[in-house]
Amino acid sequence: MVYLRPGTPDDENREYLPEAIKGSDIVVNENGNNSIPYPLGLEEHHGVLVDDGEPDTWYVYVPHSYDPQRKSPLVFGMHGGLMTGWGHSIYTSWTMVADREGLLCVFPDAHARRMWQVEGVRHEGDRSTFLPLGAGDVGKTHDTKLVFALLDWMKERYNIDEGRIFMQGMSMGNFMTGQFARYYGQMLAGAAGSGGPCRLQLLFEEDGAVRNQAGPLAIWQSRPEKNGLPPGAEYDEALINKYNRFYWMLVNECDPIPEIRIVGEDNIAFYTGRRAHLTYVDIKNRDHGQALDEAFLYWDYMFSGVYRKPDGTVVQGETRLPRKGDACAAAFTPGTAKVWWRNKVEPLSTAPVLWQKLKYHGLDGGQKVRGEYLCVPLSFLADMAEAEYLPSQDTLTAVLILPDGRKLQFARGSIGCVIDDTMRSMYCEALHRNGELLVSVEWFCRYFLNRAISACNDVVYVTDHFADLSFFMADLIKDLLNDMAGPQERLKHGFREN
Repeated sequence: MVYLRPGTPDDENREYLPEAIKGSDIVVNENGNNSIPYPLGLEEHHGVLVDDGEPDTWYVYVPHSYDPQRKSPLVFGMHGGLMTGWGHSIYTSWTMVADREGLLCVFPDAHARRMWQVEGVRHEGDRSTFLPLGAGDVGKTHDTKLVFALLDWMKERYNIDEGRIFMQGMSMGNFMTGQFARYYGQMLAGAAGSGGPCRLQLLFEEDGAVRNQAGPLAIWQSRPEKNGLPPGAEYDEALINKYNRFYWMLVNECDPIPEIRIVGEDNIAFYTGRRAHLTYVDIKNRDHGQALDEAFLYWDYMFSGVYRKPDGTVVQGETRLPRKGDACAAAFTPGTAKVWWRNKVEPLSTAPVLWQKLKYHGLDGGQKVRGEYLCVPLSFLADMAEAEYLPSQDTLTAVLILPDGRKLQFARGSIGCVIDDTMRSMYCEALHRNGELLVSVEWFCRYFLNRAISACNDVVYVTDHFADLSFFMADLIKDLLNDMAGPQERLKHGFREN
């Protein structure tokens, strides 16, 4: 059972990780991280586990639903830079997933200054803490050894299912999780990360070949829409997100065409891989950090069905929630004569046109834009509505007969739509392009189909439920519509980071 405990808000405190939270019921809410009250039963441990003799701190959550007679999944939660293991436990909902599923969680502290030892990150004042780019000895670091030591420590005390070990990290914990997945992912069934993407030099050789020593595993990548760039960074965020996704598409041998599901702010692309699956998520209007519900998304859409067999094969079985896209969704972008329709790319008779509704002869003269709408071929709107489409011989007018018998009339240049014997105004006038009438998809789908419409980054998304299209998902959809969906298409044009 999932039980949501009340907390005491501390809205005046905007520190990154207020220490007063530890052991209290204080909750902090902001757009990067939203917390739950400090988990009851979260155990703090200290000890020397690594052969260098240095002490470590880690936190373990064992839910009441844990059954020692049954093998249980284990989740490693890797905190963000300058945070702690207990901080990750409150800034995620892993302990609540554990309550429901009976799984075990371990949240280690990074050994040095709350910062993980990861490739490509170096601090001039403490070179021993960070690995320079391409160091090649990830396995020698204290933090990597700590993961292996903690796994042994947990296996000595609990009945761990060795085929269902997972790792999830946020921000710098995402870097640590990705690094571990590339070098030692064979001990995991799946890995998930939220926050900024990895530098591409760590993923690819100069010729575009992947740098990977561990092979495939189930991967979940969350990319908050408002993530932004770290101080001093200069790169194309959409491009580096894309290549981070391509990396695991190549390793996991994924089909380049995903199924897309958008529910509220969660924009999800489900990729099917021959060797392991991939899930790519953009979270609308979310800043750098992770959403409080992400642990439930990881588990319900992916990890609940993942298992690594003793021979190393990753199996993706049935998940708690189906990995299916929106069944009736359509997505369009101006100038491209294709549509994303029912999780496939289909041709359109002519390209959609982004049209401005103008007000002329204002008091100050000139014109004003009163709206901007995407006009798409009426023939396709008829398909969406399962309507009979009857264009005139000169194609300047058209009639649609809806399944309920209503008769709709459209004409070039007219903002009016005649419904049986009544006139209704549309958002903008009907256009005529390449022998086809084009009508505002926003107006038509809202008025006749009762559909939800979301627009972002030159893409309009139509579906039958609340969906808020995000920037990076729109970027992915545009690639699908322009035949640039897979890494092969991109890499053949040259590998680059900027």
